[in-house]
Amino acid sequence: MKTEIDHLVVLAADLESGVQWCEATLGITPGPGGEHELYGTHNRLFKIATPTNPLAYMEIIAINPHAVRPKKKQPTRWFDMDDLDLRAAVANEPRLVHFVASTPDLLAARMALRMVAIDRGPAVHASRRTSKGVLNWQISVRADGQRLFNGALPSLIQWGKPVATDPLRLHPRNSLPRSGVTLHSLAVQHPSADKLQAAYEAIGLSHVTVSEGEPNITATLQTPKGLVQLHSQGV
Repeated sequence: MKTEIDHLVVLAADLESGVQWCEATLGITPGPGGEHELYGTHNRLFKIATPTNPLAYMEIIAINPHAVRPKKKQPTRWFDMDDLDLRAAVANEPRLVHFVASTPDLLAARMALRMVAIDRGPAVHASRRTSKGVLNWQISVRADGQRLFNGALPSLIQWGKPVATDPLRLHPRNSLPRSGVTLHSLAVQHPSADKLQAAYEAIGLSHVTVSEGEPNITATLQTPKGLVQLHSQGV
């Protein structure tokens, strides 16, 4: 099994402040994204891919105040976005809070994590329209919306319809131009580093450094403003 870094997740109190943060911190304006009807969220995206991480892009995500969610049961939002402590942490400034790993077999990856006693959550089917066509994907989302390990355990994503023969043809990277920002490295620090490392090995995730310490995710990016580091700071 092999998984790759798919995208980094930066949470903002609102999308406008997320764009302003991106311009001030990274020196670029993020590209358009889309809306996620099920969870009432929306995003902006930009490519950060390199030969080491060819799929990588960044997602700036926020709750969509204009979203009309299903009137019946509304699922807990993904990425802990309903957590009041996390909302408070990003109230004044957007922050890196999580990352997502792409796998060609989501079911197998979820089962591999179960073998190391981690429940990453069921697969949720989602889609949205883009200028290049309809993006379809499955993503692991727990019923409680939790990221786990302070965001350092990636959510799992499989692009394309379940029967797609070439899902990467419909990956967001194909509609994102070069942004001027690239991912130099991704490192995580956590008190449960051994368990995190076992989880990464179970799903075949490489190119992420794991060490023991206070919870933190560090993304080092090459940007028009030089080398910039983003930190989750344990949220």
